[in-house]
Amino acid sequence: MNPVPVILFAYARPAHLARVLDSLRENRVPLVYAFADGAKGTADADAVAETRARLRAVDWCELRLTERKENLGLGRNVLAGVGEVAARHGAFVVWEDDLVAVPGTYAWLCAALAHYAEDPRVMSVTAWTHPRVTPPGIGLAPYFDGRAECWVWGAWSRSWSGMAEETAAAKLRSAEVWGVAPDAYGADLPAMARVEVRKNIWAVRWLYHHLARGGLCLRPPWSMVEHLGFDHTATHAAGAKEWENPPLRPAPPVPEEWPVAVENPACRPLWRAANPPRRWWTRLWRRATLAWAGNSG
Repeated sequence: MNPVPVILFAYARPAHLARVLDSLRENRVPLVYAFADGAKGTADADAVAETRARLRAVDWCELRLTERKENLGLGRNVLAGVGEVAARHGAFVVWEDDLVAVPGTYAWLCAALAHYAEDPRVMSVTAWTHPRVTPPGIGLAPYFDGRAECWVWGAWSRSWSGMAEETAAAKLRSAEVWGVAPDAYGADLPAMARVEVRKNIWAVRWLYHHLARGGLCLRPPWSMVEHLGFDHTATHAAGAKEWENPPLRPAPPVPEEWPVAVENPACRPLWRAANPPRRWWTRLWRRATLAWAGNSG
């Protein structure tokens, strides 16, 4: 059986990348496709070079490195890189150079990808959740959410299909046709969709890609992943402190019986409460800029 590859996106944060690579090694990831974005200019050239050197030095797994000749920015790099790997592999896990996860995360995601591979209702799985948006009383069981995730997630070529063809705004309109309001899962989503192209971001397109197709994302009962920006070394993360998780616990057990693909009814109101309309710009800045090109390429 072919291994599920990790698609890793890196730019100019070698210290963060070192911790991420340690995390991937601890998770016994066998195959990594790494896409290293190009420098914007002389100011970041040294950091880009050091980042690439760390990637070339990996000897504990098979690592296939693509070094971008120009600076694509995070949005273009992700869309191109995931599309390339999705054309070769039926399933994959996506990771960025500022996300660390506990041992067992990769195995849990791979098990979920294998179980739901043929279920068209399930479009992705993720290792991230947060107490603010986790439904009460779920115990050890994973749950389904209509809002997808961009912090350590897995998917299939079948669910990625069509991602590059339409912008987030176009997918938003498609979701509306099916009766999904643009802010059904938080007022930050339509705000991000309006700036997707100009800001060269990608995650909001992925989220509306789910909503336009009625797809679901499987979330764990507690988070297995955290953003390194909460150590205050990333410019935009300080304002997102409210999304910092409690200290990470060991990975939850792989379920003996996986849940049926039905959305937990608490998800939509929890996201709306976490991202209310009256503070959409603050929420947008605090969470979405973590994925903007200025922070990651």
